[in-house]
Amino acid sequence: MKRPYKLVVLLLLSLTACKSNAPPSKMSGPLISSGTSMATAWEFPKNPLNDRSLDDSKLSNEIRWGFKIFTNTPHEAPQFAPGKMSCNNCHLNGGQRERSLPLVGIAGSFPEYNKRSGRLYSLGDRVVDCFVRSENATGAIETELPNSTSKEVLAVSAYLTWLARGYEVGKNPSWRGQNTIDTAKLISIQKLDVKKGEALFIDRCSNCHGENGQGVAVGDKKPGPLWGPDSWNDGAGAARVYTLAGIIRYSMPYMNPGSLTDEEAQNLAVFIDSKPRPAYPFKNQDYRTEKLPVDGVYYKTVPASGN
Repeated sequence: MKRPYKLVVLLLLSLTACKSNAPPSKMSGPLISSGTSMATAWEFPKNPLNDRSLDDSKLSNEIRWGFKIFTNTPHEAPQFAPGKMSCNNCHLNGGQRERSLPLVGIAGSFPEYNKRSGRLYSLGDRVVDCFVRSENATGAIETELPNSTSKEVLAVSAYLTWLARGYEVGKNPSWRGQNTIDTAKLISIQKLDVKKGEALFIDRCSNCHGENGQGVAVGDKKPGPLWGPDSWNDGAGAARVYTLAGIIRYSMPYMNPGSLTDEEAQNLAVFIDSKPRPAYPFKNQDYRTEKLPVDGVYYKTVPASGN
């Protein structure tokens, strides 16, 4: 991009550190609109840290800590986030931004079937999966892996359940599943172009993510690394090309979400997922009862079951 535009972007990014001067967020129901600016990057429609309905009970304190873990995982749960990824890097605004994998009202949808593991998943199971894959807990040295009774998992589950208060149990809210490219618009993995994706990344993404994909720091805020040792591992959902493409298509670029085409988002995703990242050591246990997805590019062979 042209250097003057980069300077404008960096100026807007700096507004993140001046939240008191930020305009009110545009809302889409209970969610911050995907069309808001960098000035609203750290606004939360529901924030347990200043919710006066929460008291000093054990549950209220767990909800508050879960929010802190969610928004600053490497600091609050370093043993489960050895890299630099936070839950908030993908689920923007504490899981409360439209078309950025929002989690408001989601807790009541569990338990639900998980194709990757081939079994019913509780909310705690899903949180564990995010720790071991998206935050690469399996990359920690001599650290016991999180499980459904780990205090950090329970705290995050408490926060997500708090976000679901008042929503119908057993029903997905309308904003779930919106980061998905229509099946008819999917391009064969073999036909996607890593070089085109790289050119798009330099042009459209490097202002915030840097040409090396490690993120551009603005004050104490920085996007999570998109590849390399501090990023999500190759067993994470974002390590699937079409999954990542859906996230990119509807939530990026940050200040102009939805401006990329389906094809551009897919080429960007195949470029990002062509880069090195930590290895998830238990990939051989995935997709043992379900068919291996065609966009699972880090899975070198089909599981022994033949499915």
